[in-house]
Amino acid sequence: MLKRLIQTEDDIKLFILRITVGFVVLAHGVQKLFGWFGGHGVSSTIEAFGQWFGFPSFITVLVILADSFGAFFLMLGLFTRFMAASISMVMIGAIIFVHGRWGFYMNWYSEQRGEGFEFHLLILAICAVLIIAGGGKWSADKLISSKINGGK
Repeated sequence: MLKRLIQTEDDIKLFILRITVGFVVLAHGVQKLFGWFGGHGVSSTIEAFGQWFGFPSFITVLVILADSFGAFFLMLGLFTRFMAASISMVMIGAIIFVHGRWGFYMNWYSEQRGEGFEFHLLILAICAVLIIAGGGKWSADKLISSKINGGK
């Protein structure tokens, strides 16, 4: 099971996707986790998600973990498939509970109150590739996999 979870090709394209999506999602994660870059931190995020969406605290904590630690581990290529799947669940939730009502497009011209889901769809597509193919070149998964397979 572990072998299958971490097996990956030595592909630089997967590295590029992994680093890009990890960085973008991590920026949102540290907003929720530490309150950086205009975020509110853990307690305020938990309170807000409870008020806005009726989420229990543990669901919000899972979102924060996926957006922060999940994105960081994705950048490292550690359990890439699991981290990409976790981030995908957050993106699906964001579309269902927040952004779906505003349509497809982001709010480039301030013509509506909210943002559409085009960003989330791009993250989902990248995560789907990573779930299928793994972390690629320079990933912790690749390193662990080669150790398990005797340096191959």
